[in-house]
Order: sequence, then C-alpha cells, then structure tokens
Amino acid sequence: MSIRKLVRGTLTLILAGGQGQRLYPLTRDRSKPAVPFGSAYRIIDFTLSNCINSGLRQIYVLTQYKSFSLDQHLQRGWNIFSYEAGEFLYRIPPQHRVGQRWYGGTADAVYQNIYLLENRKPDHVLILSGDHIYRMDYGKLLEFHAGHKGCMSLAAAVVPRQGAAEFGILEVDETWKVVGFAEKPANPKTIPGDPDHCLVNMGVYIFETADLVRELSQDARIPDSHHDFGKNIIPQLVDKGEVYAYPFRASDTHEPRYWRDIGTLDSYYETTMDLVSRKPRFDLYDPRWRFRAWQPPVPPFKSAHGFTEDGKLPGVVADSIVGGGTVISGGHVEHSVLGRSVRVNSYSSVTESILMDHVQVGRYAKVHRCIIDKNVIIPEGMEIGFDRAKDESMFTVSDGGVVVVPKNMDLSEV
Repeated sequence: MSIRKLVRGTLTLILAGGQGQRLYPLTRDRSKPAVPFGSAYRIIDFTLSNCINSGLRQIYVLTQYKSFSLDQHLQRGWNIFSYEAGEFLYRIPPQHRVGQRWYGGTADAVYQNIYLLENRKPDHVLILSGDHIYRMDYGKLLEFHAGHKGCMSLAAAVVPRQGAAEFGILEVDETWKVVGFAEKPANPKTIPGDPDHCLVNMGVYIFETADLVRELSQDARIPDSHHDFGKNIIPQLVDKGEVYAYPFRASDTHEPRYWRDIGTLDSYYETTMDLVSRKPRFDLYDPRWRFRAWQPPVPPFKSAHGFTEDGKLPGVVADSIVGGGTVISGGHVEHSVLGRSVRVNSYSSVTESILMDHVQVGRYAKVHRCIIDKNVIIPEGMEIGFDRAKDESMFTVSDGGVVVVPKNMDLSEV
C-alpha cells in the first residue's frame, strides 16, 4: 500500500491534557502543550505541524487540564482545514461517555473516545503527545508499520543515559521487534555496545484500529490498571511479541534525530537555548519542513537608539531570536529568546534568558538565566538571576538554577 493511502486511512489523536506539574509556574494557567516556545509558537504547534507536513488532516486533540489557553490558540492558529474535503481538527474534552470521571491515564483518554473510532472507522490510529519538540514524517512510520506484522509500532529515540530514567526504556532485536520494556526504571538499560545512551519510547504510536479497540477494552476491565500506554498497554503487547520500534534516525547517516520531551523547567530552558546556538541541532528555518503557528497582527521587530542625557545609546541584539512588535531601545540582548511586543529599555541587559510576550524590562535592569512569563513588568534597576538566595525568596528557581517569573507579575509592586 502506498504512503498516500496509508495516510488517508489514518486518524490522529493528540493527547494534550497534561498538567505539567514539573513545569510550574509556566503551567499555572495553561496545560503543558499550550506553553509558549521559541518566541512564535506553543509546544503543541510542533506536533500539529508534523501532522500537516505528513499529510495527516483528520485530527482530534484530547484536552483536559486548564484548556482555555490551548483552545483559544487552536481556534486562532489552526482553523485551516477544509471540512468539506473531509479534513478536520476537533478539540475533545472528557465527555463522560463511560462514567462520570475525567481522563484517568493516556490509554483511558483514548478508551473514553472509542466512539470516535467507531464513527470514523479508520484503518489506522496514530496517537501522539502534544508536548514534544521534534520533526518527523509520520508517513514513514506508517510505512514501517505496514511492513511489519505487529499489533503496534512505536517511535524510538536515542537519548543520553543520564536522564533516561524519565522515559520508557526499550530493548529490541535485529528486526526492531521490542523484546524488553521498562517504564521509567531507576537503572535504565543502555544500548548494546553504547553504555552512554538508551533507546526510549517517544510517545508516538500507530495501531490497526481493531487491535487498539481490543487492547483498550481489555485494559479497561482490569481494576488495578493505571490505564496508561507506558505502564500497561505496551508491556502487555511486548509480552505477546506484538510491538515493533521505528528507529527515529536520519535515513542517510543513521544518526539519531533531534527529539526533546519538555518535562521540566530545565529541559524547557535547555531546549529553547538550543534554538540560539551557533549551529542549532533543531532548525526552525528549514524551508523543507515549516512549523506554523498563529501570528498576531503586530509590527516588525525594531532595534532603536535609547536617548539618554549623554546622547544616544544603541540597542544591541546578538545570537538571539526576537518576536514581532518587540523594541530594543538602548538595551542589550544576548543569547536569548524574546517573544512578541517585548520592550527592553536603555542600559538594561538580558542574557541567556527567555522573555515571553509583552514583558517590559526597565532601564538599568538586568536579567540573566531567567524564564519570564507573559505580561511581567521588571522595574528600573532590578536584577534577576544574580543572587540565588534572593531569587528563591521571590520566585521559583529550577534545579539547574534558572529563575522563573510567573505570568502577569508587576515587580514594581514587590
């Protein structure tokens, strides 16, 4: 079967209800997939862009936790489908069709929406997470699945052993059949011959529809199940010899491709900083695979002189990404990512930081290794990111020392 036919027969479900407790306070008012990323995007835009670039245009987004911000973003930025041509993107909160309860796990979220599969009757169901940063052609995953005789295929990424305990760890044979799986083990097994790396589950699954319905229905009848793909569904299918792993690597060099799970404040910060490195491993500017998002009607970025008693002070921007509507007026911005309509005033300094939309940095203020959420006002002369004890008394500070200022704070009143 051609990739085109495989894609046309596939229904996509995106799990986007994650609470993201380890990303607090960025998730205080929004779900994890709705967290802004890379100046112009929300995290979910990368999964959705992968779908569009792969030709997948029948999409359900399963929402739950504080979904208004995500709903608003999807309505503004992803109203691009031709419903008359059979394309769609629908947001599906818990419907209480199988009881008066919320989604109780990743598998349960899909199980509670089995009626969607019964209505659409797709050949395949692609299940994705809405909180990862990567570039993937899902058509190749579908082709891989069609070439193997498994109930399920999942995408597998290579990650450093340090930190791998946060993921599901895979063991595969020479045919890429999964012969071992452990969900978040304390001592993850490494790749044979490579003691520094592990093969992990990316949270990208493809099923034959009938197989998915059967497995979810069986799991729903197990009282002590977590109703989770990683904890229940995958281990059960691995024991049956029904799971194959699709290696997420470059077809020409076989090198691992870029994939990041935005699970913590430090991973969010580090992944964002990857964008402004001299040779970024994840390139937003590749014309062969565009990432799209809602773009508000704001003017272009402007770097301007700040006028002082001594004359003009130039606005300087180096090794940074800056959103539209932002004005650097006599301030200094280096190795940072700024959102839209940010104002950086004279004599101020922003280094190695993330500033989201509508942040104002007053004259003589200094910001270093910070994440500043939307609508924050930093008053004249304030310094953030230089005195950990002082920062911890006022803000959240990550394990890696990144200071996080929550949304809507007017620090002139602190």
